[in-house]
Amino acid sequence: MNDIKTSIRSKENRRRGYFFLKLILLILLQIAYVADTPVHRFLEEHASLTNLLRAGIFLLSAHLVISLGRFITLGIYLKKTAETKVQPNFVLGINRIATILNFFAFLISLMLAFGIRPLEFLTSITIVAAAIALLTKEYITNIVNGLILMFSEQLEIGDKINVGNKTGFIRDITLVNTVLKSETGELIFIPNSMILSTDVVNYSKNNTHQVVFDAEIPYSSDLQLNQLEESLTQVLKEYGDLVLTEGAQLNILERKSDNILMRYQFPIRSGEKIKEAQVRKAINQSFLNWKNEHKKV
Repeated sequence: MNDIKTSIRSKENRRRGYFFLKLILLILLQIAYVADTPVHRFLEEHASLTNLLRAGIFLLSAHLVISLGRFITLGIYLKKTAETKVQPNFVLGINRIATILNFFAFLISLMLAFGIRPLEFLTSITIVAAAIALLTKEYITNIVNGLILMFSEQLEIGDKINVGNKTGFIRDITLVNTVLKSETGELIFIPNSMILSTDVVNYSKNNTHQVVFDAEIPYSSDLQLNQLEESLTQVLKEYGDLVLTEGAQLNILERKSDNILMRYQFPIRSGEKIKEAQVRKAINQSFLNWKNEHKKV
């Protein structure tokens, strides 16, 4: 987590550098707009260029105010939050809000560039705006829900969750979707409104999640389940710092004429993807070895 906090501060320092460059540019544009200079006199003779300059000044001013609010908010958050509780979600949420505000500032600056008064324009399209709001209701709902998720402590980037029949690690939370990456590498896009209206299982909050193996073993009258379970448990003991072996269990799901469908599951600590892959390979190899031994008998 300390690395996360350091990374955030490093990025913020770069943003502050850009902030001061934009501030200098704003001052130069303001001087050109107000001071009695050849540039100002030239602009007075060309109304369209004056509108463009006003739009640029407004856009830069709005962007700087939004950036300043963002710096202050993140600064307070990082100062008051312990190293172990810094959430990438919070930073993501602040960035998304800043993006939305900058988008509206850009729209207003476009109106100013074309000589349109924003307040009069918005008043004249009230009915149209209401119709657009109704048509984009679901999209707006997803945006609001996305912001709620970003500032929530229940879900974080990197958590392993289950939504419906989809399981994966949270890779991103956009204004529309929550992006999961499954254990096999597929990207899963789930609407934010679904996340807040459906039962969600967060395996990472308990710092562990269940790893499940289903396997078919050839039926044999001399099959000893205790021996198979002990063999699998011995494999897990090699990863005792990662796997909670006392929670491992082997169960029979279905008996068939030639095969037995078995399930072996155990809790494993979350956040160790590389080691988890090693454990999975070791258990799969153990099942294969067991099958081969029974074929020889």
